[in-house]
Amino acid sequence: MFRALRVHNFRLYVSANLVSQTGTWMQRIGQDWLVLQLSGGSGVALGVVTALQFAPTLLFSFYGGVLADRFDKRRLLMVTQALMGGVALVLAVLVATGGIQLWQVFALAAALGVVSSLDTPSRQAFVSEMVGREYLVNAVSLNSTVFNGARLVGPAVAGGLIAFAGGNTAPAFFVNAASFGATIVALSLMRDAELQHSTPVARARGQLRTTLAYTRAHPDLQLAMLLAFVVGTFGFNSQITIALMAREVFGLGAGAFGLLSTAYAVGSLSGALLSTRREARPLQRFLLLAAGGFGVLLVVSGLMPTYWSFAALLVPTGAAALVFSVACNSFVQLGVDPQMRGRVLALYFMCFMGGTPVGAPLIGWVSETFGAPWGLISGGVVVVVAAVVAGALLSRGRHVRLEAHVTPPSLQLHVDALPPLAAGLADEADGEVPGEQPVRR
Repeated sequence: MFRALRVHNFRLYVSANLVSQTGTWMQRIGQDWLVLQLSGGSGVALGVVTALQFAPTLLFSFYGGVLADRFDKRRLLMVTQALMGGVALVLAVLVATGGIQLWQVFALAAALGVVSSLDTPSRQAFVSEMVGREYLVNAVSLNSTVFNGARLVGPAVAGGLIAFAGGNTAPAFFVNAASFGATIVALSLMRDAELQHSTPVARARGQLRTTLAYTRAHPDLQLAMLLAFVVGTFGFNSQITIALMAREVFGLGAGAFGLLSTAYAVGSLSGALLSTRREARPLQRFLLLAAGGFGVLLVVSGLMPTYWSFAALLVPTGAAALVFSVACNSFVQLGVDPQMRGRVLALYFMCFMGGTPVGAPLIGWVSETFGAPWGLISGGVVVVVAAVVAGALLSRGRHVRLEAHVTPPSLQLHVDALPPLAAGLADEADGEVPGEQPVRR
């Protein structure tokens, strides 16, 4: 389960990441609660601040991927971590001095989103440089385990700290600003000789077109990005739906909101730990089942009538979310060439988080207009429908591939005329993954 921790650099990274991510989750809880305070409980305002934080993903992530493929990832991460710590510190000072306004929260969320969009491709690609292909799946799972371990601790600590401070969110922001220092120290202490640096990519025109053409030639990557877009846009909005359920449906405060977030994190941590057992690249059908299961659990969670039943359902919902997320991330990383990894991962995270600027305000509006439970229910329905449609493509690919074995050569054009995604799904139906060696069923 913990085999990637044999690598010295990865041990340093994981330890520091636990501290940093705990601070990040404290800031997320504090930011959401601050917006509710300043806006009078507006679900739309909560969706807007989330959208502003993730909108830069669409504009800057690919540039972050180019930087990751072109420059030393460790040095890039030192810069981005320092910048994110600075943004958190500015927010903390504004709240502590009593001068904070809603527009300032929006502006700082957007600034944090810009830096984060440059940080994410390097951070994700850097995992493979620390551990290599042998431990990559386990390392991605352990990274998610740390992320969700922090998600388990951070919201509860933030909720208790905010409640202890009489509703003041400044302490949570100060803790987060300080936590980035742990990652910077760990990065500076790494053994550079043990990193498996990828060959730097020279500056050139048309790198976006090259990345899109590469993805177009790999239908399996297209499927992963399509599912990531739908799930990320309509399913991964727990920071909005849980906050509104706590405040509007159950009439509770920051402490109860923090506990609900912790319940979701318990499930997420369980899902991440389960994923550490995986050693090989997931099958495409597993991605479909994981996405569909997560969508169903979202719908059921929205139907829960009491605080405690809702909290209980958040555990398996969080687990399903992380099983899908880890599988999708590993699927993409193990299906791409090292020289393309930064840019393809940037494109992947543009799909995963780039829909949030649309999905978050939409889910916030649905929750505010029809009731908070409908934010969960509507998002879950969209995810389930997407999984079913992709499953139908998989079935179509299987049917056509089987026909190809018994039809005359003149009809082989029917198979060749398939759209790239369906053709790629057909490959897996025969026990093959595009771009990989055949695997046993």
